[in-house]
Amino acid sequence: MPPLVGLVGKPNVGKSTFFSAATLKIVEIAEYPFTTIDANRGVAYIRTPCVCRELGVEDNPVNSLCIDGVRLLPVELIDCPGLIRGAHRGRGLGNKFLDEVRRADALIVLCDAAGMTDDEGRPVPPGSHDPIDDVKMFEEEFDLWLLGIIKKDWERLTRRAESAREEIGRHLESKLSGLRITREHISQAIEHLGLDPYKARGWSDEELLRFTRELRRISKPLIVAANKADRDEADDNIERLRDAGYRVVPTSAEAELALRRAAQAGVIKYTPGDPDFEVLQPERLTRRQRRALEMIRERVLKRWGSTGVQQTLNDAFFKLLNMIPVYPVEDAERYTDHQGRVLPDCYLVPRGTTAREFAAIIHSELAESFIYAIDARTKRRLGEDYVLREGDVIKIVSAKARKA
Repeated sequence: MPPLVGLVGKPNVGKSTFFSAATLKIVEIAEYPFTTIDANRGVAYIRTPCVCRELGVEDNPVNSLCIDGVRLLPVELIDCPGLIRGAHRGRGLGNKFLDEVRRADALIVLCDAAGMTDDEGRPVPPGSHDPIDDVKMFEEEFDLWLLGIIKKDWERLTRRAESAREEIGRHLESKLSGLRITREHISQAIEHLGLDPYKARGWSDEELLRFTRELRRISKPLIVAANKADRDEADDNIERLRDAGYRVVPTSAEAELALRRAAQAGVIKYTPGDPDFEVLQPERLTRRQRRALEMIRERVLKRWGSTGVQQTLNDAFFKLLNMIPVYPVEDAERYTDHQGRVLPDCYLVPRGTTAREFAAIIHSELAESFIYAIDARTKRRLGEDYVLREGDVIKIVSAKARKA
């Protein structure tokens, strides 16, 4: 199942704008709470240097894009309804929100870094609200919701595990599988806290809450998108968020959306994540539009190096989910598929994926009849346990392919 990243946060912090900027999907955007009533799903892209430049070839991408040596890989993003305090009890759109976010493998928590909205997303004077509270509120609500799920039937589960002299993870796994929480996640959380998996019935309420928090941290890693970073009030808050221990990317979703729409219209040259843009058709811009673009350049790009939207997406997949890009080919000499297309596909796979596991990702029959793989760069033969590296160009040799 492809990884899914959830876009979360309280209402009116720019989630819908971020989602639109990342996907160019039209959604309702307004300055009032609960603009997003139902979750929006869309395709965003993460960027990585394409190997075409290194290999000295002109590629023909099929499952992705290549722009000036930058490979853009499609990923799925879900924009969840806004979360407010008390959501775990069903307050606001709590039940709908938490039902959607359970499907995500990693989370982008969007906060108002300029402190312009209160706990429930209502406008307040800039700098008067602490964005750290927004992130902590999300964590607390998610933890209490997850705790409620775990505590339901807890006595029965722990009694059964102890009577069978089995770890609690074996019994908890099926209960949490719908949240994309695995046995490995459960085992890691128990080990990190030094709890006894064979005596979960004796865990105190505090230990159970600590376990829940650690399980959420491991199974739903998060990154903070500190939005409205073009505002002066955001500067100190961004540093405070980092000092609080969060992975933080300063973002301006409005700036990214403006640049992407201008690029789509052919007015500017801009690839998501670029540190600057080039005006291609100045005659099509009004004075107001020219001024707006210049403000984006001065207040966002020169200040932070990018709008932050692309970096947030990249960090979510490459750092939180620890994915790497790998290129499969059928001809290791010419880097082509069976139709002669050069480097047509690029797959995102978890770091640690083996050659045989990669074959299964391409097609189950390739894994079943796997013989060996070939490193297309060095032409070296690789065994089934070879661990793929970032940017590998790999040919899978199988018995099925040889018969064909």
